[in-house]
Amino acid sequence: MPVDFALVEETRAWIQAAASDLRSAEILLQDDTYLAPQSAFHTQQAAEKCFKEFLTWNSKAFRKTHNLVRLGKACVKLDPTLNPIAARVARISGWAVETRYPGESNHPSLAEVEEAIRLVRELYSVVVARLPNEVKP
Repeated sequence: MPVDFALVEETRAWIQAAASDLRSAEILLQDDTYLAPQSAFHTQQAAEKCFKEFLTWNSKAFRKTHNLVRLGKACVKLDPTLNPIAARVARISGWAVETRYPGESNHPSLAEVEEAIRLVRELYSVVVARLPNEVKP
């Protein structure tokens, strides 16, 4: 089967965006624990992009959404073995919004953000492992 170079590039762009958000989350925590809400936001964004890279590679359209539950379910339909990690990542779905505004009482703790970073790093590895070599970084 011939390689679809546009699909390879689009998928690779999602992978790179996920890696960039994950690295941003890590750097923000290293720099200042006061930045935990910003780190949490980037952690959620990395998870979102992991799901979107998988859907992109599998040519499954998705709406513009931050909802990790919806994105995770779409991925699980394609690969049921993703269910355990998708279910665990779903809990940080709200971080796309609630961590961005002052006064929100749902800001995660430093420990919660550190655990979420580990979880999303696992998601990143699991998803990338399911992709062909030509799209991997």
